[in-house]
This record gives sequence, C-alpha cells and structure tokens, in this order.
Amino acid sequence: MESQASTKDYIIWGIDDSTYGPVELSVLIEWIKDERVLPESWIFARKQGIWQKASEIGELKDFFKTELPPVSVGPTVVSFKPGALRRIKILAKLNDAQLAHLSDFLEYQPVLQHAQVVKQGEPGDAMYLIMSGELRARTMVGGRETILMTLGTGEFFGEMSLFDQGPRSADVVANVDSSVLRLTAASFERLTREMPSLSTPFLQATSRTLSARIRAANKRLTGVIQQFSASRELN
Repeated sequence: MESQASTKDYIIWGIDDSTYGPVELSVLIEWIKDERVLPESWIFARKQGIWQKASEIGELKDFFKTELPPVSVGPTVVSFKPGALRRIKILAKLNDAQLAHLSDFLEYQPVLQHAQVVKQGEPGDAMYLIMSGELRARTMVGGRETILMTLGTGEFFGEMSLFDQGPRSADVVANVDSSVLRLTAASFERLTREMPSLSTPFLQATSRTLSARIRAANKRLTGVIQQFSASRELN
C-alpha cells in the first residue's frame, strides 16, 4: 500500500514568496477552487521533478477552464469570486459566505505603475488590501526618497485610518501595475455596526499582523542600537 507521505506530490510557491506543502492532489484541487492557487501559480510536481505553472499541469488543467462569474466589489464589477479574497493574508481563514458579505464593503481600485495611492500628510480615510502587484511606502526628505517598506500581494496598509482620520505618515506608490481593495472608515463603521460577527475576525487578523510588524521593527531597532553602541565602544 502506498504510504500517505508518498501521495503528497505537490509544493506550491505562494503569492507571499513562501512555499507550501507538500500536499496531496485533492488538497491542491480544493485550493484551486478557493482561488488560493491561481492559473499562474508555480507548482513543483515531484513526479516530473520540475516547476510548472498550475494551468500547465495535466491533472489540473480542467479546473481552470470554467469562466468565473463577475462579483460586485463596491461600485466596480471585477472578474473574481469571493474566494479570491483569500489571497489577502488576513482574510485567509474567512469562509465563502463571510467573504461574499465583506466584498459589499470594499471598493476595487486599479493602480498604474508609479501612481501614488496615498500622500504623506493628507488625512487618512481608508485602509487598502493589495490584490496584486507591489507598492512601496516612502518618505521624501530634501528631495530624496527613503523607502520604509515594500508591500506585495496579500498585504495591507493604512489600517490606522479606520480608527482616526489623522495625517498619513508616508506616501504609498506603486512599483508595478497593481490592484487594491479599499475599505473606507465609513464602510468599516457600517461593517462593525451591521455585521459584528464578521468585523471581529477581521480585526483579530489585522491585529495579529500589526503585532508581528511591531515585533520585527523592534528587533531591527535593537540591532541598530547594538551596532551603534559597539561602534562607540571601539572609538
């Protein structure tokens, strides 16, 4: 009898540049249905020993043939199912019904390369979830750019605007053609009022990511302080 481990023949290169697996074919198919795996996702098939796009793997091709119905996200109609929202990391654990309800509160916004999504100093009024592409948070000092963070598919920014409309702390600019989902402060307030059972897991997931960012920032700061202290001791 074939062992369970030997049936786990697929490794997935995720949108966050991390690998997942190995997993069985049945699991991979479920991820395709949930749109966690897209036609252009890279898959390593152990039997062939090569990386291929998911849509080019024989046993998976049929699962990409069905045309996906358009879904209304805010005022814009875009061609993806609610399950596609799971590419946003903080939404990965929500079920289809929750994602469908959440889409009613979001606005889809394409962003061209070099376009500025938010501007430093302007009042914040929305949080942004990155559906595709890459953006950078920057500050300009004396005409020179300092990059604070690079954000890719599945990440978010501007979350503090959901709680106060204070000034933006940085510019956010698209490195490549991208797309984002915009959750305004007004829509978030309506979400918490009308659907607390949905806003609660959303806030919990957002808080976990923010905590991880703060820990990473503290670690970097500690490293800088240690380097500075060591250089002073040498002098």
